[in-house]
Amino acid sequence: MQPGSAPAVAPLLRTAAAYAWRVLVVGGLVYALFAVLGRFHEIGVAVFLGLVITALLRPVADIVAKGLPRPLAVALTLLGGIALVLGILALVGEAVAGERTTLVREFREGIGRIEHWLEQPPFRLNPRALTDVQSRIGEFLSSHRSTLVSEAVSGAHRLVAVLTTLALALFSSVFFIHSGDRQWGWFRDQLPPSARVRADVGGRAAWRTFTGYTHGIVLVAATNAVLVGIALWLLGVPLAVPLALLEFMAAFIPLIGSPVALAVAAVVALAAKGPLVAGIVIALIVVIGQIEGHLLHPLVMSWAVRLHPLVVAISVIAGSIAAGIVGAVVAVPLVSVVWAVHTSLREARAAERAAAEDSPPDRAGSAP
Repeated sequence: MQPGSAPAVAPLLRTAAAYAWRVLVVGGLVYALFAVLGRFHEIGVAVFLGLVITALLRPVADIVAKGLPRPLAVALTLLGGIALVLGILALVGEAVAGERTTLVREFREGIGRIEHWLEQPPFRLNPRALTDVQSRIGEFLSSHRSTLVSEAVSGAHRLVAVLTTLALALFSSVFFIHSGDRQWGWFRDQLPPSARVRADVGGRAAWRTFTGYTHGIVLVAATNAVLVGIALWLLGVPLAVPLALLEFMAAFIPLIGSPVALAVAAVVALAAKGPLVAGIVIALIVVIGQIEGHLLHPLVMSWAVRLHPLVVAISVIAGSIAAGIVGAVVAVPLVSVVWAVHTSLREARAAERAAAEDSPPDRAGSAP
C-alpha cells in the first residue's frame, strides 16, 4: 500500500457494508411506518375493514349495478350485508337466551361431575381444593370491586372506539365500492410519470391477491363453522350456534384461531356433557385442523396466496406480538400482498428486459 493511500477493503466486506446500510434505512422506514400506524391504529383498522367489505361486496354491487344506478346498487348491497350480519347476531342471541335456563342447570351439574371426576384416580384432588378456589374468587371479586368497575368503564370507552372504527369502515367502503377504481387512478396520477406503470402493476397485483385471500378465508371460515356447528349439535353440546360463530371468527387467524375456538368448545362440552364428549371435541380439533390444512387451504387459497406454512406461522406470531389480535388477523394478508407486489414487479422487469433483448437495434442515422 502506498503511503497516504486509502486502505484496501475486501470486496466481500464492501458488499456487506453496502447492503447493511440499505437494510438499516429500510428497517428505519418500516419502524417509522409501524409507529405511525400504531399511533393511529383505529384509522388503519377501519381502512382495512373497509377494504375487506369492499372485496366481499363489490362483486355483488357490480351485478346489481347492471340493472340499477350505481349509487342505488351500492346502497342496497351494503344494507343487505348489514341485515345479514345483524340477522346472524340475532340468531345467536336468541339461541343463547333460549338455552339460558338449561345451560345454568347443565353447567352446575357438569361442575359437580368434574369435581367428582378429579377426586377419583389418577388425579385424587383434595375435595376442598375447588371449594377454596371458588371462595378465593369470591373474595377477590369483593375486594377488587372498584378495580372491576373502573375496568368496566374503560371497556365502555373501548366499545365507543370499536363502534367509531366500524362506522369509519362502513363509510370508507361506500366510496371504495362506488368508485374505488377512480380513486386509485387519481392516486396513480399523482406519482412521477416514470413510476406510474410500476405502481399500476403492483397495485393491481396487490388488490387481486387481497381479494382472493379475503374470498378464500371467508370460504374456509364458513366451512369450518358449518362442520363445527353440525358436530356439536350431533354431540348435544349446548351453545352450538354461538360456538360455530366463534369458530368462524377465529378462522381468520390461520393455524391458531381454529384450535383456540375448538378448545373453548371442549371446555363447554366438558362442563355440560362430561369427559367423553369433551374428548370427542378434542379429536374434532385434530380432524378439522387436518381438513383445513391439507384440503381447504390448498384448494381455496393456493391460487391467491402462495406462502409456506412456516411463513404463515411466523407472520401470525409476529403480528400478534406487534398488535395483538388485530395484528394476527392482518399479518398474513399483508405479507401476501407484499410478496405478490414483489413478484409482479420482478416479472414485469423480466418481461421488459426480454422485450429489449428481442427488439432489433435502432439503425436510424447509420450509414447505408
